[in-house]
Amino acid sequence: MPQAAASWDLSYTQNRELSWLKFDARVLEEAADPQVPLLERLRFVSIFTSNLDEFFMVRVGSLLDLDAVVPEKRDNKSGWTSRQQLEMIYETVRPLIRRRDSVWAEIMTRLREAGVEDVPYQSLSKEEKQYVLGYYKDRIFPLLSPQIIDRNHPFPHLKNKALYAAALLQSRERKLLGIVGVPDTVPPVLFFPGQQSRFIRTEEILLAQLKKIFRIYRLEEQCVVAVTRNADINYNDGQMDDDENSQDFRSHMVQLLRQRERLAPVRMEIQGEAPRLAELLAGMLRLTRQQVYSCVCPLNLSYAYRLSGCDPRLYHSPHTPLWPAYLSREISMWSQICQRDVLLFYPYHSMQPFLTLLREAAEDPRVLSVQMTIYRLAGNSMVVKHLCAAAENGKEVTVLVELRARFDERNNIQWARELEEAGCRVLYGAEDYKCHSKICLITRQEKNGRLSHITQIGTGNYNEKTARLYTDFSIMTASPEVAEDAAAFFRNMLIGDLSAGYRKLLVAPSTMKETLMRLMEGEIARGRRGHIIIKVNSITERELIDKLSRASQAGVRVELIVRGICCLVPGVPGKTDNITVTSIVGRFLEHSRVYSFGDGELRQIYISSADIMTRNQTRRVEIALPVESPELRRWLSEYLEVLLSDNVKARRLLPSGDYIALAPQGEALSSQEYFLKNPPDLQPTLLPKRTLWSEMHRAWGQARSALRAAPLPGRQGGRPSAQQQLPRSL
Repeated sequence: MPQAAASWDLSYTQNRELSWLKFDARVLEEAADPQVPLLERLRFVSIFTSNLDEFFMVRVGSLLDLDAVVPEKRDNKSGWTSRQQLEMIYETVRPLIRRRDSVWAEIMTRLREAGVEDVPYQSLSKEEKQYVLGYYKDRIFPLLSPQIIDRNHPFPHLKNKALYAAALLQSRERKLLGIVGVPDTVPPVLFFPGQQSRFIRTEEILLAQLKKIFRIYRLEEQCVVAVTRNADINYNDGQMDDDENSQDFRSHMVQLLRQRERLAPVRMEIQGEAPRLAELLAGMLRLTRQQVYSCVCPLNLSYAYRLSGCDPRLYHSPHTPLWPAYLSREISMWSQICQRDVLLFYPYHSMQPFLTLLREAAEDPRVLSVQMTIYRLAGNSMVVKHLCAAAENGKEVTVLVELRARFDERNNIQWARELEEAGCRVLYGAEDYKCHSKICLITRQEKNGRLSHITQIGTGNYNEKTARLYTDFSIMTASPEVAEDAAAFFRNMLIGDLSAGYRKLLVAPSTMKETLMRLMEGEIARGRRGHIIIKVNSITERELIDKLSRASQAGVRVELIVRGICCLVPGVPGKTDNITVTSIVGRFLEHSRVYSFGDGELRQIYISSADIMTRNQTRRVEIALPVESPELRRWLSEYLEVLLSDNVKARRLLPSGDYIALAPQGEALSSQEYFLKNPPDLQPTLLPKRTLWSEMHRAWGQARSALRAAPLPGRQGGRPSAQQQLPRSL
């Protein structure tokens, strides 16, 4: 049973929310780094901003809910109540916003010098103003619904993160609020004719027209405003009845998403100096001063990804994910995976080999079934297209679609409909447990009647877009033992059995956490010879944190590579002396999860969909795959060493809870740049004997046809001369 919060040792742990804010501060460091190209720096400012938006929507929203329901409940890493956590968050965020504004202003100054300019309305030339005014009249004005707020015009619902132009208006003896939304359907920026690097933001155009829009009033203050709303919906709200007339889960989710749109505000952002207007708006939204943030930086930076056609030096060098050199394009993926386990390392490798496997499965008449879990997908998903094709070709296709993937719920509802219409069997996972696993099982009947299987397990989503941006692993194996577990997993999910055990796979919530605890105990038993390396996105799970502390106290070398939240504090005397925590934020999002126990030939390595978080270990369905191929195990061991040797992008967590850049010793090493130049170099796939024989005949036939096609000098009696005879090596 979990301990009471008062009994936890808080000397080597820190608050989850503040640790997350430190992660976002490291993202902002990338935006401030002069070694990063300027437009990439602007995109890091955008990432920092969208990260913070989600933090307020989810984490701050849930803390506000918790404070209203159980205000005395305390966090088991800091001992703080939800109210104390909120106070610390508000205090920490304000300087981050000031830093963000400063970094953005410096980037925009340098971009202007490089020919990329966000032009203020007052700086437009006469001709440019005429162009902007024409655009406003044609494209923006017809979509506007301006409103004043008084007894006859109630305060409108402000949509989550939508932009509004607001004005404080004077009408005789009274002051009024005027507000008009920036239309969603209008692009965020307007480029000037023939200039893809000079633009004006849409909200800037609207602000310039407020005086005309509210022409019967005197305009005293104006600003752009955005409201952030609580997005932490309870998926069990209004839980469906069990009777036969109850709605299905997909319809239930549609209703909950409508509910999310009207949840309570948790933050208001103001761009522009408008103190009285800000106070008036905050009162109407029932927000405290702590929840109101005044910014210089635009409130929506999504346009950073629309800036193209600029000087190439303003971007990273283009990167195209590669087809792995050790895989053949001429041989079926099924044949190659049957020879050896295949590793794909995104984004250095392309996702195409896995997509090719799915396409082959859809077309192969001997393939009987495809089973797969889906959490997040690309907008134009080839994965779905291949699954639909398989179903239409008569395969039995079972797809577990997680409808509760936060902020992807609508997309997944639509994909579920499309899969069902194609004839796939679609299920939505277990009640109260999100399915975050990434697993695919393909079953084929061979000519002798025997069934064979390919199982794919990964650390990231089946999303072609993010596979180009996130570092993730995907392993495809023909192992019968893994396939047996995979088949059992899908059977268990179909009947809602989450307690089953497995021979090879670690599966949460049933066996993963207890197996990780047992593996850590094994290293504790080895004492100073023990070695644990864990690479994940976050570490928050209290019992596993305590087990890592025990390992440190036993002399085990513990090396944690944690991109984001880390509630464990290293270097605390007598508690975590032998633990180091490294964080890497770079060009690509570090998303892969790898667990390593021991050294040498006995080293055990797993790739996993799960972080070391309470939700992943106890409230989600997750999978970890043991890496059994000696070749892949050796390469993953080297991979972890490269990450731990990074002295360019890596940051080290101190006992104080702060992160510092490592002082470079010897040659500079950026792990992501290293893998761009050195993608996994594994042994090339060998041709199966039967395939090799057919390839020989094909090559012989082509060469013979070429010789017969045209007369050659020296040909005697219709036969090639000795110099032209086909080589024996064919």
